[in-house]
Amino acid sequence: MQETLELLTGHPLEGDGRITKMFLAVGAHDFAGAARHFWRLPYGRIEDRAQFWLVLKEGRGTCTTKHALLAELAREQAIDLELMLGIYEMGERNTPGVGEVLQKYGLPYVPEAHCYLRYQGVRIDVTGVPPGAEPIGRLLYEEPITVDKIGTYKNDLHKRFLHDWIARTETVHGRSLEDVWRIREECIAALGAGEYAQPEGR
Repeated sequence: MQETLELLTGHPLEGDGRITKMFLAVGAHDFAGAARHFWRLPYGRIEDRAQFWLVLKEGRGTCTTKHALLAELAREQAIDLELMLGIYEMGERNTPGVGEVLQKYGLPYVPEAHCYLRYQGVRIDVTGVPPGAEPIGRLLYEEPITVDKIGTYKNDLHKRFLHDWIARTETVHGRSLEDVWRIREECIAALGAGEYAQPEGR
């Protein structure tokens, strides 16, 4: 993670943009420092995802809200990076904490929507993961999005992907989209109660 953050050095925070001032208030004086600050924050849903700046106030965030806020900061700072939406195979090896839930339902993984940044062709992910977790490798799908698409658009795309995955995957035949979404929500709840929810001392 430190290596990818090095790509973001050399971008001091300047100007009086609303998001810029929020980061300056927590002691982040350059873009790499802002990303590092988020890397240390625990995983957890904020009160209202549409108000993604609450990550700084509530001291926690998900892949979606952390990266949306950084993307908005980049826009204010005229830094050319993209907010990305990808779908990957969420399992215990790359997302420690979901294995027990998946095992209960006889699933090796479930496709999960994930947000991150792309800068100079490199994927930058400040979600923060427990030590020993494998990095997310193969993506089943990805596209650049704008911050206004982190809510309904992201959920709808994820559900369409799950619908098609259920239809072609033998291990989930007989389960409805609602069933799989419920399993996915149980996985996310497990993350919010596990190691991901612990602040990182990195």
